[in-house]
Amino acid sequence: MFYQGEKSVWLGVLLLSLCSNAAYAQINVFACEPEWAALTQELGGSAVKVYSATTAQQDPHHIQARPSLIAKVRRADLLVCTGAELEVGWLPLLLRRSGNGNIQPNRPGHFMAADHITLLEKPAVLDRSLGDIHAAGNPHFHFDPYRILQIAKALTTRMAKIDPANNDLYQKNGLDFSRKWSQAITQWEQQFRALRGRRIVVSHNSWVYLEQWLGLKKVATLEPKPGIPPSSTHLSKVLAELKQNPAEMILVADYQSDKSARWLAQKTALPVVGLPFSVAEKESLMQWFDRFLNQLLEAVP
Repeated sequence: MFYQGEKSVWLGVLLLSLCSNAAYAQINVFACEPEWAALTQELGGSAVKVYSATTAQQDPHHIQARPSLIAKVRRADLLVCTGAELEVGWLPLLLRRSGNGNIQPNRPGHFMAADHITLLEKPAVLDRSLGDIHAAGNPHFHFDPYRILQIAKALTTRMAKIDPANNDLYQKNGLDFSRKWSQAITQWEQQFRALRGRRIVVSHNSWVYLEQWLGLKKVATLEPKPGIPPSSTHLSKVLAELKQNPAEMILVADYQSDKSARWLAQKTALPVVGLPFSVAEKESLMQWFDRFLNQLLEAVP
């Protein structure tokens, strides 16, 4: 039995503990790609527990909807993915089997980065004979730091909506990220201005946002159509085109086969630059940008 004074103190401690736990309870975040896992972690800090469904060494188009992923989605409070049909081959199946109503489309816990920016290369005609094209536009916009900034602001707002107890933390982290990221953009554009106008061959059309931002000039693509491996006939055609319209380097994502790029490199002496397509484990977005930009610069003749 409590005396009146002891009871008041005990109730005060209990209420303080409950408020503290509400403010610092972690929300579970399921990120489809490492770049969004890294961004969510920076914005959420101690208030989030983030899981990435893929790594930088995987093609995010083609992932198996494994039982372990279904279990992660089932426990998620927030889903953060690229959208624009990038995950169309596996995410809808995960969502259906998860039974988690909080992260279904049109729910606050369902966040698609593509919904908060303008996409490039939206096709005028949808025809599967044209290859693996995305109806909404090119989904590889995580190479554009300006779009990252837009997405960060939208994600901050969404996190605060589903977890209002930690609103102050999200707003503070969001402002800190925007400030540091904007400063980094200015530094990158000065530090890597030597890349502007550089002529490139690409393996897959993965770099359109990077090309636009840095002013790179794409002169050839190894794939005859998006997602279609190049034949020897097509590669010979690319080689002939490069004799008339030379390039300075060949860009390949780390997770892709570089066989065709190496063949072309042997014929042309062009360097093959294998770029990390996303954030490595325990790497921040800023560290990743620094890394792939330096790799590009090192390849400049």
